[in-house]
Amino acid sequence: MNSEIKNYRDLVIWQKGITLVKEIYLLTQKFPQTEIYGLSNQIRRAAVSIPSNIAEGQSRQHTGEFRQFLHVALGSLAEVDTQLVIAKELTYLPQEEMVTAEQLTVELRKMIHTLIKKLPTT
Repeated sequence: MNSEIKNYRDLVIWQKGITLVKEIYLLTQKFPQTEIYGLSNQIRRAAVSIPSNIAEGQSRQHTGEFRQFLHVALGSLAEVDTQLVIAKELTYLPQEEMVTAEQLTVELRKMIHTLIKKLPTT
């Protein structure tokens, strides 16, 4: 890892994760009120889990633990992606409003996979 990285806030993947959380919160404010405890809550929790797991993993003492938390973040990212598809299928939002969130999920997925590959295995 880069010697300039002092904590998780220095990680671009954590920063992009926070950006995705903000985007998800903006989108879910437009969901029907009936979804406040349903899909809206679930996608928000999954989105928050992404940078949270990156932060927790980076704060651990061992690279193996960091790798494990990155895999959990990938799982949460897959949840967000799936829930965006569900919201689209239910026509809660027009497709064009979801583009940024969808692009962020793709970008974050690639970045997390790349970081996992670059981490030492021992």
